[in-house]
Amino acid sequence: MHIASYGRLLGILVALVALTGVTVAASYVDLGAFNVWVALAIASTKASLVLIFFMHIGVEGRLVVLSFLGTIFFLSIMIGFTFWDVAFRG
Repeated sequence: MHIASYGRLLGILVALVALTGVTVAASYVDLGAFNVWVALAIASTKASLVLIFFMHIGVEGRLVVLSFLGTIFFLSIMIGFTFWDVAFRG
């Protein structure tokens, strides 16, 4: 059983709160076509922190990590197809 220290958990909490602040700040900045990409990058970083430290993906076996990475890979393909469809609609 993997037990994280309180210091590490506090650090992850601070990082998640800071990234939430970055998300709010980024919503006030007009980046044009990059608004969605910045929002997705911030959300992906926050989700990765939660998965690695709170859901313990970082200490799981290879099969669990590979299945998770495969899921993320196919999800990114589907999101890419959605962006592609919206970009080239007539």
